[in-house]
Amino acid sequence: MSVRASLRLVSVFFFLLTFPALACNLPVAPQETSAGTPDLPAPVKTADSAMPVETVRVPVLVQHFRGLRLPRDFNAPLPLDTYAGSGEQFPYVTQPGDTLDAIRRRFRLDSTASLILPQPLEEFAYLPAGLEMQVPVFFSQTLTGAALFPDSEVVYGPPSAGFDVETWVAQTQGFLSRYSETVDGETLSGAQIVRRVALETSINPRLLLAVLEWRSGWVLGEPAGGNPEHPLGFDAPSHVGLYRELLLSTRFLTMGYYGWRGGTLEQIEFASGDAYPPSPFLNAGSVAVQNLGAKFTGDLSRWANSLYGEQGLLAVYVRLFGSPWENALPYEPHLPAREAWNEPAWELPFPEGEAWSFTGGPHVAWGLGSPRGALDFAPIEQPKGCSTSTRWATASAAGVVARSERGALVLDTDGDGQEQTGWTLLYLHLADEGRLPVGSSVQVNDRLGHPSCEGGIATGRHVHIVRRYNGEWIGVSPVTPFVLSGWEVQAGELAYQGRLVKGEALVTAKPDGSVEARIQR
Repeated sequence: MSVRASLRLVSVFFFLLTFPALACNLPVAPQETSAGTPDLPAPVKTADSAMPVETVRVPVLVQHFRGLRLPRDFNAPLPLDTYAGSGEQFPYVTQPGDTLDAIRRRFRLDSTASLILPQPLEEFAYLPAGLEMQVPVFFSQTLTGAALFPDSEVVYGPPSAGFDVETWVAQTQGFLSRYSETVDGETLSGAQIVRRVALETSINPRLLLAVLEWRSGWVLGEPAGGNPEHPLGFDAPSHVGLYRELLLSTRFLTMGYYGWRGGTLEQIEFASGDAYPPSPFLNAGSVAVQNLGAKFTGDLSRWANSLYGEQGLLAVYVRLFGSPWENALPYEPHLPAREAWNEPAWELPFPEGEAWSFTGGPHVAWGLGSPRGALDFAPIEQPKGCSTSTRWATASAAGVVARSERGALVLDTDGDGQEQTGWTLLYLHLADEGRLPVGSSVQVNDRLGHPSCEGGIATGRHVHIVRRYNGEWIGVSPVTPFVLSGWEVQAGELAYQGRLVKGEALVTAKPDGSVEARIQR
């Protein structure tokens, strides 16, 4: 089959695929764009091009994405869903990562509201996906509940684990393949920029490429009168160039994704300043993309068309990489029920017999909008400062070093060498000198590197650790407790506050490393 013939099948494929499915500081607000989305250049043939129609597995699709209103074609839905708002009960099917608390928050219900549950369910636990319950609806309007992307195609998860950004971009021969930019004093190619942003923020690089193509045409073609300083069109003075605009895109994706996951995202704000609540009948990945799309326009119809329409972001993604829903199928559910997680028994990230300071309680994992899942530990040394410590940060679990660069080390605990799958632990601020290289196999307590200030903003030498599961940042909460050497982490009211509790023993996070923060392993 020719490339063009294959591409003509994309829309038909997508229709058949989904037809049976259930009905740090923010920059200035981006300005509404008047040009809309660019016409798509002719797609290139790659290893990830759209699948032929005969491979569609519709029954599997419906089984794994029950309760979502999947797109049937590239006709944009009405931008708003309306309800009577009288408390009428609606069926709701649980999605991976749902909790009872998050469901109540999304439906704007207090703790006294009656949910009709199919069985007794734990209050502080991830619910099994696919459970149907009845939920009262008291609101009158939300943004559309039409789904866009599965969760694992928004975060840097299993479906994109084997994707080679640089090889793929080189095959396109578009403007991005010849682009370069200086980032932190280092000249990076366009593909290297996409890779770095994806790795650091844990957002799918294929989605970033689709966003760039959608907004600028840089991936497959040549920009026609585009602004190289603002290829995505944010026009924020604080975010100039591809690297910073991609970072800004990941910020809005992250805020939408984890805000919806935890039920804290009350409204999606548009470029005009208008704001509307997201639909509680969606999934985290779809809300993330809706939130990003809202930053480019204040017009609801234009917003819906720019995401769902024939020239919209979803259509661009399908043309480049195939259906995101089909891509995600082998890896569902993205977040299984808690008992299936097989979380390692974590140890404190420093040697046995040593005392360190617990300098930072739960704070954002990586950037604004990410969950409060990161902890800081510092060696007790004098004088304080940013010189590299002689002490060692150690492996909190057995595994393989999946990444070691720019002050960061990622410990992959399932041993496949891919940080997008299973449990990983990110160590940040490890000095380049002495840090283990990629591919190193380690056991618990093995030395990984020396605490420093490298790899980001830091006021003193320390190590920052945070968990991920299938590419998703994991916060510290009653649903996802973090236990290190028997010490359970308890979050404080504010970021960086918190304590470690073990029986009657208590260690309080203190940024100055005072006596109350000292913990002996």
